[in-house]
Order: sequence, then structure tokens, then C-alpha cells
Amino acid sequence: MTANANHSGSSRSIVPDLATYEVWLLTGSQTLYGEEVLAQVATQSQYVAKGLQAASEIPVTVVWKPVLTTREAIHETMLEANAAPNVVGVITWMHTFSPAKMWITGLNALAKPLLHFHTQANAELPWDTIDFDFMNLNQAAHGDREFGYIEARMDVARTTVVGHVTDPTVTERIGKWTRAAAGRLASTSMRVARFGDNMRFVAVTEGDKTEAEIQFGAQINTWGVNELADAVHAATDADIDSLVAEYVELYDVVPELLPGGERHESLRYGAAIELGLRSFLEQGGFSAFTTTFEDLGELRQLPGLAVQRLMADGYGFGAEGDWKTAMMVRIAAVMGAGLPGGASLMEDYTYHLVPGEELILGAHMLEVSPSLTTSKPRLEIHPLGIGGKEDPVRLVFTADAGAAVVIALSDMRDRFRMVANVVETVALPAPMPKLPVGHAVWKPAPDFKTSAAAWLTAGASHHTAMTSQVDVDMLRDFATMTGIELLVIDESTTQLDFERQMRLNGAHF
Repeated sequence: MTANANHSGSSRSIVPDLATYEVWLLTGSQTLYGEEVLAQVATQSQYVAKGLQAASEIPVTVVWKPVLTTREAIHETMLEANAAPNVVGVITWMHTFSPAKMWITGLNALAKPLLHFHTQANAELPWDTIDFDFMNLNQAAHGDREFGYIEARMDVARTTVVGHVTDPTVTERIGKWTRAAAGRLASTSMRVARFGDNMRFVAVTEGDKTEAEIQFGAQINTWGVNELADAVHAATDADIDSLVAEYVELYDVVPELLPGGERHESLRYGAAIELGLRSFLEQGGFSAFTTTFEDLGELRQLPGLAVQRLMADGYGFGAEGDWKTAMMVRIAAVMGAGLPGGASLMEDYTYHLVPGEELILGAHMLEVSPSLTTSKPRLEIHPLGIGGKEDPVRLVFTADAGAAVVIALSDMRDRFRMVANVVETVALPAPMPKLPVGHAVWKPAPDFKTSAAAWLTAGASHHTAMTSQVDVDMLRDFATMTGIELLVIDESTTQLDFERQMRLNGAHF
């Protein structure tokens, strides 16, 4: 899938260009070595910064900062990083020996994610010329150990990466961390609009919105659905005409919805929903939202097509008031910016339980993002059978085969728990001509029985954010940055080990 395969067709994507974000490389040393050595430290640390900046795996801009040799300079730099809105995190490297007590005040002040890069300027030792001047200059082997001690003693949340800047596995790992840091920044500035409340009597989609703002920074508030309906009904005929023409160009539209078709008015109303919903979100500065079929007010259709296209543009969405899934869809979209694939609301719906061939069929009533496919979606209309409104329009497609992760975020009273299952999306084993929704079929790791048992043991939601862009490393970094629990279900998972990890996590939190 190409990075720009966006089946919303809109040029108004709210997925950020990660190159506009910065991470700062902070190099530690001390005045003891003298100006000549410190000049060499600066030159070599600039070389490392340039290597990071040149790495295609790192999507953000790497900014070199002058070598830090005093407590005051370290503290001031950390405060500057906190205040810079486009800085997503800092990378630290102790090139020589930087006494760690100098870093205490700065680390206490740092509010942005931290990566400790344990490296050195040279990949090979100059065996035939090495002398003690070289040894004094290149001391990261113990300088970083000093720094690691103070990080551990202060229990600083961080990711540690070891290796040389010319090693692509190193730059790939740092690149993943920068994507997680961009997701963290997105969560701190996120505004979630809830149109209506949580689906009645449902437990897992509920949660503590105040605690979520404390933990993630996201603002989650509710607006009456008729405020949205007013915006929808204010859409002009000219704007609707233009958007319908866009639909006809982008999608395989069934004849009854085409201009002149007997149900064309339903498509026009679907376009009005998109226009009104998009304008409401743009004017309010929202990057995620929820709806519920139990509270549609004056809306004539449950939003389907509009939600699908907005997710493809980078908005987060959760059905039935599920603001936690809306947050994760948005965060995943930001983390995956520029990568092939997409992020979407998903729901474990039903199973194929033939022994040895087990599969999960995921879908929702309407709202699965076309960013999960490179095929041309079909634009259709069908009865919903729930909600008591007019038949809604929606895009129908099958998600592309390939690696993916499904993510659930749950409120466990004393903490937020993120559960991530590594899956392989597969091609349809057989056609499903009567299933009129966007959908995906996948094989979960390590196998169906272990995956499902672990998921149920963790109390993870039936709603998920499915991403074909983000991997477990990024999610692990994000969990570290936000201080939430992460449980991973992958090829190495066993039920006994999973339960043991949950008990250990319970003691930790």
C-alpha cells in the first residue's frame, strides 16, 4: 500500500507532516576536559546528529544542541524543550563522562519523552593508533553507565537504544520512538467530541474522562447531537453537489445512488453529514469524535460514509460513545504518518472456527476506514436494522492482507491498560457478497485460542483500533511515555506467561 493511499479523497488530511516535528540531541560532557576536547566532542556529536537526520527511518527533524557541561545549562535546555510546541522529545548521549548529579534537576524538569542513545562517534576502534587521548575523548562506555544509573535511581521513563548511528537497525528503532513521541504529542493536544453518550448499559466503552486528561492530556467532552444536526442541515446544495461529484469519481457507486438514481437523495444526505461533521470538528479544533446509534436526534442517517472518510483523513473515531478507541485511532494515525497503510475503528465480530484454520472477521455497523485498503471501495446503501433511521450510505471493501495490530484501551479503575495483539490480515477465504460493510479478516498471533483467552483474561474491549502502520515497539514506547500498562499478545505469548505478566503488572501499578 502506498503512503498516500487515502480513500477519503479529501485534501484536508489532519495527519501531521512529522518532518515539522523536532527531537533534540543533547550531548553530555564536563568542563574538566578542557576546550580542545570539548570542541572535538561537539564536532563528533554533530556528526551523530547529521547521521540521525539523514536516516530515512527517522521521520522527524533531528536538531543538534551545544554540548552540555553544567547543571544550569542542562536545566535550561530541558525547560526550552518543554516550551517548544514542535519538540516531541529529547535524545541524550554522554559522549565523555558527564557526572550524573548535574542532570538531576534537568531530568526532574523534563516533561517531554526521553530516549537514551548509548553510542560513540567511531564504529571501529583504531587498534594500531589508540592511545589514552583517544580513551579520554571516547568515554561513552562508562559515561552512559553513569547516566543510566541516575535515570534508574530517579525512575525516569525512557527508551534506551544501543548501537552506532550507521547501523540501520539502530536508526529504525529510534525512528519508531520518534513516531511514538509524535503520538504522545497528539494525545496531549487532542480534543474529543462526543455526540451523545455511551451506549446504554455497556461497560467497556465507559471510563474516567478526567483521569484520561490527567494521563494523556486529551480533552473529552460531550455535545448534543442536534448541534451536529444543525451543522449538517446547513450544508448548501452547491457544496453537496461538489462532494457527490467527488464520490462518483473516487468510488464504485451503485447505480441507485448515482445522480438520477432512485436513492440519490440518500447519498446527498450522506454528503451533507460529511460537510456538517467536518465543519463542526474543524471549527472546534477536534481531532477525534464518537457517535452512538441510540442518540441520533434530528439526523436522518447514522453517520457512516462521513465517518469512514474522516478516519481516512486522520481523525480518530469510536462508535457507541467509545472515546478511548477514538483516541487510539487518532494516535495510531499520527504515529503512522507517511507509512503505508492506515488506522481504523474495528470490532471483533465473529469467528471462523474450523480447527487449524481459525480466523477472526472484524467489522462494524458502518464505520471502518478505507485507509486499510488500496482497492477501490464500493459505495452502497443498505438497511441498518438498528437505530430507527433511514438506510445509511457506506463504503464496502476488504482490508488488504498484511501485518497489523489491533489495540484496545481499557479503564481498569487504578490505571489505563492497553492490550495489543499482533495479527496477520488475510485475503478472504471466500467471497462475502451479502456483507455490506467495510471489513477485515485476520489470523491472530500466536494462535486463535491463546489470543482470545489472553484478550479475555485482560478484560480488553471488543472495540479496537486496527493499524497496519504501527508496530509493538511504537506502542511500547508510547506506554512508557504515558505511564500506562501495556500487555502484548504476539508469537511468544503463552497463557501462563500472560497471566504471570498481569500479576506482575498488578504489583507494579
